[in-house]
Amino acid sequence: EVQLQASGGGLVQTGGSLRLSCVASEITFDRFAMGWFRQAPGKEREAVSCISDSDGRIYYDDSVKGRFTISSDTAKNTVYLQMENLKPEDTSVYYCAAGFKGTTVFKDNSHLQNPDWFEHWGQGTLVTVSS
Repeated sequence: EVQLQASGGGLVQTGGSLRLSCVASEITFDRFAMGWFRQAPGKEREAVSCISDSDGRIYYDDSVKGRFTISSDTAKNTVYLQMENLKPEDTSVYYCAAGFKGTTVFKDNSHLQNPDWFEHWGQGTLVTVSS
């Protein structure tokens, strides 16, 4: 059974940093793409950053480019989201997700931006940025 365990959320002030971690079980990063999504109250779930090791694709939402960095550690089966210069608008519940890529060849990153493409989801971790 695929399990994704997200952690690292918390309360920080504007300009602060946090690192989210997602430990994955029963999947390997050479077959699955991993993503971080967030959902604020009353809003739709949106892609923040995604990584697909097998084809080297990395996606960042424009709102986090230059501030967030996604990375993967295959030895630990863990995906990280390093968040710098946090802003109040980053306040949200952050979710880790995994989508099966297998040998499929994608022409662009659109699948990484679509939460419906990801089959497995972890529990959320709350990030609160105070102004």
